[in-house]
Amino acid sequence: MNFRPVLFPVSTLSIRTLAQLGKFLTDGLRSVRFRIPARDTFGTVTLHTYYVVKLKNGRTEYDYAGDHAVSCSNSVFPQFDVKPCWYASRHTEEQINIDSGTPNNPHLF
Repeated sequence: MNFRPVLFPVSTLSIRTLAQLGKFLTDGLRSVRFRIPARDTFGTVTLHTYYVVKLKNGRTEYDYAGDHAVSCSNSVFPQFDVKPCWYASRHTEEQINIDSGTPNNPHLF
């Protein structure tokens, strides 16, 4: 007799139950018993932006475009098409590559 088809739904149900219990214990009891306020869902990180312009003579020019605030989610995984704050705080520089064309291309269009 093969018990694998029965064990798979039971194991996934037990894993989901343990995950929900862990979420309840961390979120519910922490705020009720220990009076710790809940974290915000989203945060902000300052991003430094640079333009990397490849010139026709083969040189590369770097232009500083300024700083701007980017929203991030306080979670382990990305949510709502926004990067997590732990990832965004480690990657604070953004490069925008601009290619002005190849130097040996005689065509305009």
